Amino acid sequence: MLQSKLSPSLMCADLMHLGRELKILEQNGIEYLHLDVMDGVFVPNYMLGTDFVKRVKDACSIPLDLHLMVTNPEEKLSWFAFGEGDYVSFHYEASSDPVRGIRTIRERGAKPMLVIKPETPISVLEEFLPLLDGVLVMTVRPGFAGQKMIPETLDKIHDLRQWLDSLGLDDVEIECDGNVSFENARKMREAGANIFVVGSSGIYAKGNSVEENVKILRRKIL
Repeated sequence: MLQSKLSPSLMCADLMHLGRELKILEQNGIEYLHLDVMDGVFVPNYMLGTDFVKRVKDACSIPLDLHLMVTNPEEKLSWFAFGEGDYVSFHYEASSDPVRGIRTIRERGAKPMLVIKPETPISVLEEFLPLLDGVLVMTVRPGFAGQKMIPETLDKIHDLRQWLDSLGLDDVEIECDGNVSFENARKMREAGANIFVVGSSGIYAKGNSVEENVKILRRKIL
């Protein structure tokens, strides 16, 4: 099984003290920073724009995990600061030319990932799997934090992992995003996920410090 990694969702962080937050994440060995970009069209919300992404990229050594929830993402990749070692994901459902988007991301040295909503079958990924470094499975409907995990998405993660392994693509990572709580993180890991987008129900859960929550999550996703 691939190494487990944490990707804190910065939309759930204390944005008024972001510099301090980033230092804490660096000190705790966080693997990725998840940045949700929403355009108010593909999803009914606005979040984290181009300048914010650039500032985070410049201010922190942790690789980005850039999640584009925008229409026609392949047309907008040039707007964003990303490069070697970063993950860049966009939605299959929002793209008119996924191959173009995947190739553009890879040409800039980053790792391409396709995202699918809870209701989208994994079968739509078939022609793209050999081109990807990862697949992001939404375990809630995209757009807002604080939702409950859709239980059926655990089966989707399991089936996707089995499918990838059967194709010899055992190095393609599976990321899960949505209600990655301490309890759900373990279930997602057991299903086959190895990158975990942790937000208000995980790394930023109330009652503990970020450091304490990181330790709990690490134990859950061993």
